Amino acid sequence: MVWLLIIAIVGLVFAPVMWLKPSPAQRRMGRLRTVARQAGVTVRLESPPLHGTGGPMAAYRWSYPQQHPGPDFVLVREEAASASLKPCREGWRWRVEPLRPLPAEALDRLEEALAALPRDALVLESGDHALTLWWGESLAVEALSPLLARLTALRDALSGRPDRPGRDRPGRQARPPSMPR
Repeated sequence: MVWLLIIAIVGLVFAPVMWLKPSPAQRRMGRLRTVARQAGVTVRLESPPLHGTGGPMAAYRWSYPQQHPGPDFVLVREEAASASLKPCREGWRWRVEPLRPLPAEALDRLEEALAALPRDALVLESGDHALTLWWGESLAVEALSPLLARLTALRDALSGRPDRPGRDRPGRQARPPSMPR
């Protein structure tokens, strides 16, 4: 009887420790984030630029070089977008379109990246400083490397193509058209 009591007490002591142990899904996400960080991608939990989202999502961010900012745009998965938004390609809609047309190479890289994104990828956003993907981290670790390579190629194709000319040169501010030089 004493042995049963000792086993029960030891079980009660170690039970909370077992609850703190990460689940297999949490371990997989941790490995995904580690592989992404090793590839130079910043990973954070943030709220995506969507209305009525259920909370923070994983945001994988590819930074543009400071001297070569990127264009501003937001693409939203059709399931999470309003029907009034302009279609970009099958399954994706522009929430914010780039002000200047993207060159053919950048459009090709964008098409490749959008086609390769998993179904839980909801938003692809580009701004002056970074290209960001919001998604649910559903891929296996082995499938992440090709996705990272495609999005890195997209970031490289978009780099140095800001919507507001004059931002791509360091130390120089863009002037409004009405100001004399």
